[in-house]
Amino acid sequence: MALTFGTDLSGKVAVVTGAGGVLCGMFAKTLAEAGAKVAVLDLNEEAAQDVASSIAEAGHTARAYKANVLERESLEEVHARVLAELGPCDILINGAGGNNARANTDKEYFEIGDIEADTKSFFDLDQSGVQFVFNLNFLGTLLPCQIFAKDMIGREGCSILNISSMNAFTPLTKIPAYSGAKAAISNFTQWLAVHFSKAGIRVNAIAPGFFVTKQNEKLLFREDGAPTPRTNKILSATPMGRFGEAEELNGALLFLLNNDAAGFITGVVLPIDGGFSAYSGV
Repeated sequence: MALTFGTDLSGKVAVVTGAGGVLCGMFAKTLAEAGAKVAVLDLNEEAAQDVASSIAEAGHTARAYKANVLERESLEEVHARVLAELGPCDILINGAGGNNARANTDKEYFEIGDIEADTKSFFDLDQSGVQFVFNLNFLGTLLPCQIFAKDMIGREGCSILNISSMNAFTPLTKIPAYSGAKAAISNFTQWLAVHFSKAGIRVNAIAPGFFVTKQNEKLLFREDGAPTPRTNKILSATPMGRFGEAEELNGALLFLLNNDAAGFITGVVLPIDGGFSAYSGV
């Protein structure tokens, strides 16, 4: 991969949460290729180890850590190990997040009779499911910032990059909790950018549009590989007419972490969406 903008992260320590997944695993590999020593954090230790091993096999430095972003004690334990094994954190990528079926409605629109029908309407949303989605996305970003950003105080060239979503701009149907939680991430990114502006820590976010991942694959394609109706709606609302390729996030990642190219950029949420946010539908 050609490193866009010549981003050189040699000597930097990057911590990536949710790094056992498709997109954040790729981020971890990209940061390692740019020269960073990478701490690969995920609740799924095996998935984290697979990513770290892949990085090591490519000749770069990475360590895998089992971490629960909703438990401060877990994060503090991992932080101590990262300090001892890799050094203080320079870059934090908050990629842990996701949705849960308990916080989704079955239908896009509420219709008279849905309360009595065998369908999960807005009125049937599970409180614990909604809380889980909000906690995983918002607290799962806030807590790692509290733990790892302490390393950044008083040091030059440090950045936090959060993962928002196009849901934060315009909520998608059926997934109110996830959309609201990602909107909170965008708002928190702006708040934290202002809060840390005097400490020299830049805080930004990227907002991916539609990319195929393990989490959403079954929603987008049937078992035979045919697109679902939701996929057809997504692509008809995406001017470029396709899903994004994971690697197409790398340019934004490396740009926002490049202090020479983006040193005066903080508090932005950058859409990477094939024009989805620009299209009115007509």
